[in-house]
Amino acid sequence: MENYYQPDIETASRDQMTALQNKRLVDTVKRVYENVEYYRKKMQETGVEPGDIRGVEDLHKLPFLTKDDLRECYPYGLMARPVRDSVRIQSTSGTTGRRVVAFYTQHDIDVWEDCCARAIVAAGGTKDDVCHVSYGFGLFTGGAGLNGGSHKVGCLTLPMSSGNTDRQIQFMTDLGSTILCCTPSYAAYLAESINERGLRDQIHLKAGIFGAEAWSEEMRRDIESSLGIKAYDIYGLTEISGPGVSFECSEQSGMHVNEDNFIPEIIDPKTGKVLPDGEKGELVFTCINKDAFPLIRYRTKDITVLSHEKCSCGRTLAKMSRLMGRTDDMLIVKGVNVFPSQIETVLMNEGYPANYLIIVTRENNSDRLELQVEMTPEMFSDSMSEMEGREKRLIGALKSMLGIYVDVRLVAPKTITRSEGKAKRVIDKRHI
Repeated sequence: MENYYQPDIETASRDQMTALQNKRLVDTVKRVYENVEYYRKKMQETGVEPGDIRGVEDLHKLPFLTKDDLRECYPYGLMARPVRDSVRIQSTSGTTGRRVVAFYTQHDIDVWEDCCARAIVAAGGTKDDVCHVSYGFGLFTGGAGLNGGSHKVGCLTLPMSSGNTDRQIQFMTDLGSTILCCTPSYAAYLAESINERGLRDQIHLKAGIFGAEAWSEEMRRDIESSLGIKAYDIYGLTEISGPGVSFECSEQSGMHVNEDNFIPEIIDPKTGKVLPDGEKGELVFTCINKDAFPLIRYRTKDITVLSHEKCSCGRTLAKMSRLMGRTDDMLIVKGVNVFPSQIETVLMNEGYPANYLIIVTRENNSDRLELQVEMTPEMFSDSMSEMEGREKRLIGALKSMLGIYVDVRLVAPKTITRSEGKAKRVIDKRHI
């Protein structure tokens, strides 16, 4: 028997959902036009006024927003409410040190937590469950969203954050965790550690809610088998609302978009033309129920497919498929967004040439990021201690920029193969 956190929304008819979206879209466009100078200018340049938007059918008339717009407006330029109305920020790392910062009023946090609560209930969660949240806390959205959603459902919530695997397992066994929330790679590592310790029979997990990085269907089945659970996908991005923008149900065949808060579109990434259901393209979101930071037609760079067919779980919310790639060069490593341009910025600041190679592998279901960096002839030395010192300084600078450990290897001048065309900077061997 399928359960819903907010059945009136999750099983609403298409006419009911469209009527709600129309009202919220019209209200949001009017408010953004009146309060956000940057977006008002974009609309004026496109020749669009709030009166031209009467509902979802007019959404295509509005200009797109991109991450470049967010960086240009950093930090307050896209706020639709006074700063005093916001109670929290969340943030991602920036490609050149300039971060993307999203603002939340209390209303925004309540909406976000409701979205995460829907995901938890879809995974079988009730107030009788113990929800073990091992996403990172702090500026990263993962921990905060699922933590709040768990509270809304009424679960006993363990705000574990990531790392310290021994403590994670101790709390799982002592407190009887039943729902695990973390990245799929960390879930796989926890499963391996639990089985190595011979504690499988002391673990009471029934479900896992995993996101923030790409994972395959094979990895899902492996996690399910090793932990004895059902594994559910969840999607989100800091700019829109963190995890809970969409979530998987018992059918496990795509993620339901919380359409009462976010209108999804699929566009041709080259032309910007809106594509029909079933066609693969770039995912675009419009926030229609956010106070502080409502983004309109935000291009996510994620490639997927949309469907509005009613699901066997009873939900009528649109469904997006598992992500099929991206339109840019961003990598997701251990749940963290990593751009080659971030790494290049660090190297240039440290005096290294832009000759480097990024190699991403997955060992024992854990991502590993290796960076090979060419030295200049002046840097090259036979002194082992000098080389180790250089590598250590680079590791520290990269950790400061990216927030994750990078295995740095300094190599001799002219070691990395040159390209006559576009330089190949990344080798991803994860086979996701």
